[in-house]
Amino acid sequence: MDKAVIVGGSNGIGLAISKALIEKGWFVEICGRTEPEPGVIPSKAFRFHYSDLCDFDEFLFGKLAADEDVKLLMITAGIGRIADFQAHHIAEIERIFRIDTVSTIKILRIFYDRILSGNDFYTGVMGSISGWMSSPAASVYAAAKAGIVRFIESVNIELEAGGTKNRILDVSPAFFKGSRFYGGKNDLSVMAPFAEEILTHVFNRETRFIPKYEETFHAVLERYHTDAHEYGLHSYQYKKDSGRFDNSKKVVIGYLSGTFDLFHIGHLNLLRRAKQQCDYLIVGVHDSGKWKGKETFIPFEERKAIIGACKYVDRVVDSCLEDSDAWDLWHFDRLFVGSDYKGTERFKKYEEYFADKGVEIVYFPYTQSTSSTQIRKTVLLKTKDIEIDK
Repeated sequence: MDKAVIVGGSNGIGLAISKALIEKGWFVEICGRTEPEPGVIPSKAFRFHYSDLCDFDEFLFGKLAADEDVKLLMITAGIGRIADFQAHHIAEIERIFRIDTVSTIKILRIFYDRILSGNDFYTGVMGSISGWMSSPAASVYAAAKAGIVRFIESVNIELEAGGTKNRILDVSPAFFKGSRFYGGKNDLSVMAPFAEEILTHVFNRETRFIPKYEETFHAVLERYHTDAHEYGLHSYQYKKDSGRFDNSKKVVIGYLSGTFDLFHIGHLNLLRRAKQQCDYLIVGVHDSGKWKGKETFIPFEERKAIIGACKYVDRVVDSCLEDSDAWDLWHFDRLFVGSDYKGTERFKKYEEYFADKGVEIVYFPYTQSTSSTQIRKTVLLKTKDIEIDK
């Protein structure tokens, strides 16, 4: 049975394409952060793979690319919003580029031997009309999509020069109904015709599909190329008048603190779990272990450098004496701490303090794993043995 890999196939147009392919007899490998809603597509006709494009899983996509039954790749995952540039936190900027551009290109590279081969292979990527012109009030999204549409345009020339008939289809719509991407709910009945259109262009090995091109966007692109500045001003005002601006904060900032001496898997798991529950993770490092009555083996600046090198950490700071003082500096939305602190007088006070500040205290349950205390005891015991031997 022919298989298709749909990245972002659990929602929106990706889900509609998955359904259309299943109805044509394909088996679909769906990659995404959430599984499709039960009953929307037959459970026996797809397999779900958890995939967070901000934490890229090269092994997963390598395994899928090595499956000879996979004959189609469609990447529909993407994020963006209509907002002024100053409304974007740096974490949101990185997230948009990672998902819309960098991870998309990585996936295409992993599948590229299949695309470049002489065997039939079909590929499509959701670009955006914003990638073909300036888009004020969607500047970050437009830049990310411009990167991907120019990449596809360039690589298709390489594919042609390489002698293969396979191509990568850039699907660049402006807006389409029925998708949760635009803030509504998934409505597959509305998206079904669009999904069929996309698949027709994919199977025809076309390189670009701009929906409503002749009716609307041929003229729009001509206006843009004639006077990009005037078009940009009109586009900005149109978005503003439409009420689609969303300049609200769109990132969740997390904070946790610790000594992080003798860095081990327990520390890594803590940072990973915290990052999974926020967009931007700030970690405060204690200058010593005196607050717990313990000495530290690793110097303060070295511990900060180790934490800063972890991919789950966005910013390392000197910890404050109190987490409430840290909030005054960083205005975090979530405070992460071990469950052994829950119910203590200190954290009862914190819960009262943060109650009117929109801060959620997340208590992580204690898990059995390697601990700094265990490592410290082992080191001290070994040191003592050496001294006795002497």
